[in-house]
Amino acid sequence: MPGLIARLTQFSRSPQGQRTIASARRAAADPRKRAQARSLFGRLRGRR
Repeated sequence: MPGLIARLTQFSRSPQGQRTIASARRAAADPRKRAQARSLFGRLRGRR
């Protein structure tokens, strides 16, 4: 059974993985999505 890193690498090279990566890059470039992510991470950090 391949390790986690090997499985992630295999997924990232697949067509579905490429679509997922492209979608994540588009979301990361959107200022509104970036602000939402920053807010979420801030709330998660504040709970500890």
